[in-house]
Amino acid sequence: MTQFVVVIDASIVNVALPSIGKALDFSQNDLSWVVNSYTLTFGGFLLLGGRLADYLGRRRVFMIGMTLFALASLAGGFAQNETWLIAARAVQGLGAAIASPAALSIITTTFEEGQERNNALGIWGAVAGAGGAAGVLLGGVLTEWAGWEWVLFVNVPIGLFIVWQAPKRLVESTSEEESDRTLDLPGAVTVSAGSALLVYAMVDAIKVGWGSTDTILRLIGAAVLLVAFVVIELRTRKPLIPFSIFRKRTLRGANLVGILIGMSLFSMFFLITLYLQQVLGDSALKAGLSYLPLAIAIILAAGAASALVTKVGFKNMLIVGMVFVAVALAWFSQISPDGSYAVDVLGPSILAGIGLGFSFVPVTIAAVSGTEAHEAGLASGLINTAQQVGGALGLAILASIANASTNDAFKTGADKATALTNGFSDAFTVGACFAVAGAILAAVLISSKDSAEHAEAARSGALEPVAA
Repeated sequence: MTQFVVVIDASIVNVALPSIGKALDFSQNDLSWVVNSYTLTFGGFLLLGGRLADYLGRRRVFMIGMTLFALASLAGGFAQNETWLIAARAVQGLGAAIASPAALSIITTTFEEGQERNNALGIWGAVAGAGGAAGVLLGGVLTEWAGWEWVLFVNVPIGLFIVWQAPKRLVESTSEEESDRTLDLPGAVTVSAGSALLVYAMVDAIKVGWGSTDTILRLIGAAVLLVAFVVIELRTRKPLIPFSIFRKRTLRGANLVGILIGMSLFSMFFLITLYLQQVLGDSALKAGLSYLPLAIAIILAAGAASALVTKVGFKNMLIVGMVFVAVALAWFSQISPDGSYAVDVLGPSILAGIGLGFSFVPVTIAAVSGTEAHEAGLASGLINTAQQVGGALGLAILASIANASTNDAFKTGADKATALTNGFSDAFTVGACFAVAGAILAAVLISSKDSAEHAEAARSGALEPVAA
């Protein structure tokens, strides 16, 4: 439930943006920050959230994050102006960044590595993957029938129910003895600020341009902060992120592939929504309902992936998933300005759903495979951060490509539908290239030995942590 609401909130407001802009008198340039403010704090504070869970108690941090998320959702629904709403969305993202890695680390430490954990992560992958599609679906339904405020209010009862149930269903755990719990505050500040500034630079580059002074200065600032973080970690007795964790080849590879999953897939929901509404002329409700086959495909594929990982290994499963994603995005690139949902969207949506389920589950399993209990929060924060940063980077790149291609088409005299379609098509083509790169990196960087040992041990029911 936690991962579902956290993921849908990255996309649920997309369909409601026109209604929000009209109700709160947003300027067109500022409207994107309803989405970006959430992405910014979510991506910027995931590593800190994961480490806090290890230090302060996974259940405790999980409950704090969900409480903050629910209260921020309530405040956002009552927003009276754009500053109020953007601030509430930023706090929502912070709550999500605290709760999400804590939730994944609870799963990692609760279930034995092997088939039991694979099954749990299959469910996790199903709801997480479907959350992106369900967010757009629910956004359309709630906006049409209840009003834009309910895309935020819907989180409140779910969040409060989760906080109420957590003490009854979850066992508290930490990675540190009480006397040895210290938090690397300088490291926490620099990595959070650096990550947030990096995400900010990427999402705002769509508006100000990649070559603008603002973007360049922000990227330099992010680099300086992240370099400072590395220096601090190398000199600290109890670092926020012990770099020894990166000695694990499979963890390194999984996080790099996770970045490319985010780059290729997260912007897909954004581009499809625009195509459905701006080119095909669908209403918010119809555009939302169009995501139902995609959501179903993700859920079914993620469930199947948890079983198939045991048979063929997470490496092979991940490669297959990324190939499915690449083919789906290449198919999407063939959209037509006078097309239809059945011809241009339905088929590639189902294929993309299968690819997302087949890639999200094995990359998560690979990212936490072989980690010790005290590394659970860190490993969870790393893979979440990789996907979120990849998503922000992918959206920035693909939206810039779509905008440039659309403007070029307008200059040649193309009508609006044709110009927009040309832009979306070019963006989907580049997204397919990201997915191909992900498949190649999965084949090269993830250890076949680790994957085979994990599958064999899962089948036998006796799995030891994978060697670094």
